[in-house]
Amino acid sequence: MAQRAQPALATTDVFQKGDIHWKQFNVETSTASSSPPKPLLIFTPTVPGLYPVILFCHGFCIRTSYYSKLLAHIVSHGFILVAPQLFSIGVPMFGPEEVKCEGRVVDWLDNGLQPLLPESVEAKLEKLVLVGHSKGGKTAFAVALGYCKTKLKFSALIGIDPVAGVSKCKPCRSLPDILTGVPRSFNLNIPVAVIGTGLGPEKANSLFPPCAPNGVNHKEFFSECKPPSAYFVATDYGHMDMLDDETPGVIGTMMSKCMCKNGKKGPRDLMRRTVGGLVVAFLRAQLNEQWKDFDAILASPNLAPAKLDDVRYLPT
Repeated sequence: MAQRAQPALATTDVFQKGDIHWKQFNVETSTASSSPPKPLLIFTPTVPGLYPVILFCHGFCIRTSYYSKLLAHIVSHGFILVAPQLFSIGVPMFGPEEVKCEGRVVDWLDNGLQPLLPESVEAKLEKLVLVGHSKGGKTAFAVALGYCKTKLKFSALIGIDPVAGVSKCKPCRSLPDILTGVPRSFNLNIPVAVIGTGLGPEKANSLFPPCAPNGVNHKEFFSECKPPSAYFVATDYGHMDMLDDETPGVIGTMMSKCMCKNGKKGPRDLMRRTVGGLVVAFLRAQLNEQWKDFDAILASPNLAPAKLDDVRYLPT
């Protein structure tokens, strides 16, 4: 495991809620020229300052609101976060259309985001980050790889248990088929982190296939990333364990509790804080050259609330 110089005593606060006050609100689409192309859930600090912006891509048939606790954890450490609802629940998009929609949201940010933010809170769009979970992880990678043209450039990319399809069978995957099977083949010139789960490749029951099957999951995504790249695997947790404890609705319950193999019973707080903390530590290092938290985790993975059995960092 490659890493920077280890601190004498590894400590970090990223796995606890940050001290920056924030608020969240929804923005619906309309006929106004300033309207976003898709409905948005926005989390923003209320403390004056200049903040990096994260564009978050939700997973297949998952509402952005199901990630509320995870996204709030990240924002409380000093980020603006925009989460578009790319498709209606039960009416998912396939193929390149989802990627194109995400690209239109990226372009909207340039003029549409700032007027919605609190007074003296400024969006630092020159530090724009793509983050995605599950199928949204693949969407984030596809946007970063240029499968849609965007006005803005990206500073970092994070996949949270990203999945490129239901199996190695190419016809089963949704286009664009970004995985090549060739190590370090992604044409990316930005730092990338991949956060995987150990239980994603396992079936929850005999009715459904694994939610993150081998060959198209976090292992392959990380393999195809060029340095600088980071990799973390929470072995005892599953594909949906970073969602809120309650995901209202029949589809929400099925996606969150039934279709995917989950980890320990009870609140998902440990996994949410682990994922949120890893995102914060990685972005502090890559965007602001603040390596203390990231180095501490590399030196002592047991600082994370959830057990991390595979931790790697490949520097440039």
